Amino acid sequence: MTTPSQLTVAGKTAPAGEGGPGGQPEGLAPRQLMWRRFKRDRTGVISACVVLFFFAVAVLAPVISSLYGKDPYTTYGLDRPELLDPLTGYPMKPNGGIDGEFWFGIEPKLGRDVLTQLVYGIRTSLLIGLAATLLSTLTGIVIGVVAGYMGGRTDYFLGRLIDLLLSFPQQLFFVAFMPVVTALFVSPQKETPTYFRVTALVMVLWLLGWMQLARLLRGQVLSLREREFVEAAKVTGASPWRIVRKELLPNLGTPILVQSTLMLPNFVTTEAALSFLGVGVVEPTPDWGRMFAKGANFYEGDITYMFFPGIAMVIFVVAFNLLGDSVRDAMDPKTTR
Repeated sequence: MTTPSQLTVAGKTAPAGEGGPGGQPEGLAPRQLMWRRFKRDRTGVISACVVLFFFAVAVLAPVISSLYGKDPYTTYGLDRPELLDPLTGYPMKPNGGIDGEFWFGIEPKLGRDVLTQLVYGIRTSLLIGLAATLLSTLTGIVIGVVAGYMGGRTDYFLGRLIDLLLSFPQQLFFVAFMPVVTALFVSPQKETPTYFRVTALVMVLWLLGWMQLARLLRGQVLSLREREFVEAAKVTGASPWRIVRKELLPNLGTPILVQSTLMLPNFVTTEAALSFLGVGVVEPTPDWGRMFAKGANFYEGDITYMFFPGIAMVIFVVAFNLLGDSVRDAMDPKTTR
């Protein structure tokens, strides 16, 4: 005999406040259920806070620099010879020159401030990674949905295009393609402007970054287009655009969001790798990869210079990957917490 404070769900008793299957409250929209599941995931919440912190640092880089009283371009070590050892060029003070004036120390040889270089480097890398992620996501959605919904020859040719681009060794192609892109538009006798290097990086990352999402969405659409609600929309005379917009895209939100959250840290690390190899962002623009390249030359005498960008990169990538996993779990209706 059940009490008024309980109700029966599929032969089981549950508290009155937990009316749906899996203990989910009835009458809540899917977004509300997703948000409720996400809030219960401590790892996801902490990861989201870390990611938001990095974005806040990137956006507020000029404010941080102004409050701190230094910038990433001034060569403090050359202006003040007492900061650097005249023989080795390394900071005179221990731990890379960390003190109350330079919180993260100074760069060997030139004496630029490490903290402001790191802050502006995060800004540069996130800007490039975010732009490439947005372009790749939009391209993957369009090509994946078109291929899956249209089928036939359209699906065949788009599928072969995806297979062809996926067959390229991406890292090697990035390294080989970047000089080609810059040489096509900038004379070798002239210095490549920073804005053009950034644009070329975004374009190269975009051209080779959308295929996995497109393939994933193609498979999802191939399954969805045979479902009853899509057939019912066709019977009512709905146009293909309306079917895609009203019936298919709302059911593709989970793979799009999850894949995008995994795509951004991948683009950030790829951009840093290209700058480390000398085909990405170069001096004097602050960048994560350029700091790693500099640190590789100084680690024997001053490992501190590589410590801060290295730790920041690891924290960012791990947090974003954990956030992607938590978002996937929260959006999966079969997941219960």
